[in-house]
Amino acid sequence: MSEAQCPETPSESHLSDIDKLRRSRESQVYTATKETLFAHESTHSRTHALSLDWVSGVNSSLPVYVLQDHSQLVFLYAGAHVGIIYNHTTNSQHLLQGHCSPISCMCVSEDRRWIATADQNEKSTVILWDSYSGIPVHTLFDCHPNGGVIAIAFSGDAKQLVTLGKERDQCVCIWDWTNDSHEPLWVTELSPEYGYQNHIIFNPNNSTQLLSSSESQVLFYSTAQRSLQYVPLKVIKLGDAATLELNASLFPNSTPEFCDIPKLAGGPLSPSVFHWRELRIITPSRAGVIMVWELTQDLDSNQRLSRDHVKIISLQEHPITVLAVVDNCIVTGDTRGHINFYDENMLLLTWFTQLNLDPIVSISFSKEFEREYLEDGTVDTKPLLGRNFVVSSSTSTVVHVNVERSTWRVLLQENCNPLHAVACHPKQPTVVMGNCIGSLKVWDYQQKRTIRKTVLEKEKEIQCVTIDPQGRYLAVGFASGAVHFLDADTLQSDPKECFDYPPDSISHMRFSHDSGYLATADVGKAVTLFRMQPPHWIYLGRYRSHYKPITDLLFGVHQDSAKPRLFTLGVDRLLVEYDVESSEVGQLVILGSKRLEQSAVPTCMTWYPPLSAEEFLVVASDQYKMKLFNSTSKTCRKTLLGPTYGSPVKKIRILPTSGDNKSGSYYMAYITEDKVGLQILPLDGNPYKSQAVLCHPTSVSTFAYSHDGLFVFTAGGPDCTVLSWQISYSALEAAAALGGKELEPYYTLLEGGRNGEFYREIEDFFYYCQIHNQGLDSMETRQLSPKIPLTELPSLMRALAYFPTEEEVEDMLNEVKLGQYAETGEYITDINLEELIKLYINHRPAFGISADELATAFEVLGEPGGPEGQAVLHRDQMLELLQVRGEAMTEDELAECFTALLGLFEVKEEESPETDVFKTDNVSQEYALESVIPEKISMEIFTHHILGLPSSSRSSPSLALNKEHKATEQQLDDD
Repeated sequence: MSEAQCPETPSESHLSDIDKLRRSRESQVYTATKETLFAHESTHSRTHALSLDWVSGVNSSLPVYVLQDHSQLVFLYAGAHVGIIYNHTTNSQHLLQGHCSPISCMCVSEDRRWIATADQNEKSTVILWDSYSGIPVHTLFDCHPNGGVIAIAFSGDAKQLVTLGKERDQCVCIWDWTNDSHEPLWVTELSPEYGYQNHIIFNPNNSTQLLSSSESQVLFYSTAQRSLQYVPLKVIKLGDAATLELNASLFPNSTPEFCDIPKLAGGPLSPSVFHWRELRIITPSRAGVIMVWELTQDLDSNQRLSRDHVKIISLQEHPITVLAVVDNCIVTGDTRGHINFYDENMLLLTWFTQLNLDPIVSISFSKEFEREYLEDGTVDTKPLLGRNFVVSSSTSTVVHVNVERSTWRVLLQENCNPLHAVACHPKQPTVVMGNCIGSLKVWDYQQKRTIRKTVLEKEKEIQCVTIDPQGRYLAVGFASGAVHFLDADTLQSDPKECFDYPPDSISHMRFSHDSGYLATADVGKAVTLFRMQPPHWIYLGRYRSHYKPITDLLFGVHQDSAKPRLFTLGVDRLLVEYDVESSEVGQLVILGSKRLEQSAVPTCMTWYPPLSAEEFLVVASDQYKMKLFNSTSKTCRKTLLGPTYGSPVKKIRILPTSGDNKSGSYYMAYITEDKVGLQILPLDGNPYKSQAVLCHPTSVSTFAYSHDGLFVFTAGGPDCTVLSWQISYSALEAAAALGGKELEPYYTLLEGGRNGEFYREIEDFFYYCQIHNQGLDSMETRQLSPKIPLTELPSLMRALAYFPTEEEVEDMLNEVKLGQYAETGEYITDINLEELIKLYINHRPAFGISADELATAFEVLGEPGGPEGQAVLHRDQMLELLQVRGEAMTEDELAECFTALLGLFEVKEEESPETDVFKTDNVSQEYALESVIPEKISMEIFTHHILGLPSSSRSSPSLALNKEHKATEQQLDDD
């Protein structure tokens, strides 16, 4: 994966001759300098349909590291699953993308050349980067698969990397990453009795020694004996003296009494550090106490610590959150946001108390010394501080301190609270972001700067924001149900335009096309309508139109007028339309509602672009389908396979045309649970016309698109970030073209492809239908056409193992029959093989019916009573449900279906068995269903003995039923 694996400069002596020869070539990593990374940042890659352009937000729990602080100021931080190298001098970002889960920890080498980032997903990944070029040079896969990585650190020479896992029984691994090794050098498992370790470091002066700490215990590690061993640092009570002990064998005749370290330190421990010169460990506590553990140099050989006094110093009153050592100084950061410098005798040297920060999270010092420090010729007379440093706080504020000038400035002040609201201005290159503490920010995505901020005092938890099509009003919806109208330019609000009527959290907001109306939907399953009545907005009414949560809200325009239309879509599968013009103050009028689905749950909707004579609503569902509904009749006109990227689509929007859109096509943006994607229109089920990328691993809340259609912005909710994505339509079109023409993309969705056995079965059934339509017994010369009549379509689909309901059959037939009616005024009565394959792929279940879905159905409909507590369904109950619920079946239809499933046909001697391939008219009525179906039906019985699927287990009821089937078959043979 890498061109250069060495963590040092090209002239280092530890490189082998082979490595030197390999690195002598023109490698981008080898030739990179500090200026390389941002030398060409203005040219963005256009090889992907969606390219991450900017990350707005900071993971406030992770440290911030300064990488450069001389000709330009560059520092590193993390947001969601992305590492960000930010150049404050040029206001530009270089993004380190490679993780599929949020970054859980990161570190930099002592020389700031190498960066390591890690995550905590099921397949934990550690990536090492070159900070000069931004190129990943090494990746460790599955290094802590049972919990991920919680802490990481480089050795002083950067040749080794240590990872601390988050497993139940934590593991520590040391990696020699410079030799392309994917197995750790040393591994050890920690005992749970020492508490949950959350921090680990190398001794900067000795790479064989390490240190980890938790809130209650400090562990010391050594690899001097060619194995990774660790021992806890404990304080033993011996008379009046407190001593440090590592090995109880020093007291063979007595059992030592250990002190409770947090109690001794006055509170939970903060991460410890090594002394810069002596073999000492310095441990701070949340009570402002410092503990100094003095170790001995013969630890490596004796594997134990000698007795010595432990120094416990009460340093300050406020909790210490960060401890660092630099240039013979001990530096602390506390909960007040203060930075204090001490000498090794813990005497206060200087302090920074006017930074106006919240609790300190990290302190990072520059590698470069300031000019005055370097120009001073004597060590004794050098200034106290020689390095600038960067401080980060718990509220995502990053401050740079210039020690030469004794000044500081805020570098970054990002959002650190859950963010669920984002909206783009319809005419300007700005995007509005709102978080859960009532903070609104207007960000210019071209200049990459914040142009306006405000904090709403009356209400806090912002759930939705939207801007009207004219760009005059910004509507804000809150968790309390309140709705405020603000000036979109100044973010100022009028108390007369702050409404607190709905009692439930706002989930959706939309303006009408003429900016005359605003509609909101809330978690109370109700819709609220507001109208602009100059000079103020007025409240019209609220109506609870759904009995399950509302999934989307949409305004439209009547075809024959400019009057607005309003629709809502719910988990109850209802599409509800409202009479906007007839609604008056205190009354919201409903025009009607239509149930769109039988089993699928609609998740979102939008207006389909004018690609045909009909006006359509496109509705996506949780079964990975997209359906086009006639906006007037609400009938389903087309069913298409939607994007299948791990989770169903939950929001869709049609993008405006832009200068980059040279093809003149329409495009749709969408989000799933954790991805953002683009789709080329018209929808046709071609999988290559859609692309998606991971945007927020912890779930994406919402998204918005720029007015020119060149950017998409996604809000990450709990990860507190907004990501800006640049769109390349040409890259999307190129990827679609690579998928092939005509039916080539669809063949890839068939098992075995174009040359597979399943495709040959489709052909055989298609040709049989042609023969069957002309009569099986016909002796005349057959005149076969390339098409079959639509009457054969339902049976053919069932022969291909797709069993549509009657409503789905009707939708499928109407889709073909009315396919060109709006253009030609004629019905289509037949279908060819190519159209059949497209129809089959688009209509069949995207992933079939899973065993989990079937088990859930039995749990809902049945009751405990099967083997091992499995849910069972009583025979009479199942037959009753089939005859009265859903698409009710008659008793004859029920008998016919079960007879076919159980293979109990009575074939007459004068008829050929082939006559019953598509019909079951010859059903024997000499036996009842009760004689072949057991009284209690478990999932195993239903799948194996009724449906004929392979059995996964052999329980006694299955065997009994098998015997019953054999007895029935024997009786039929005797008859």
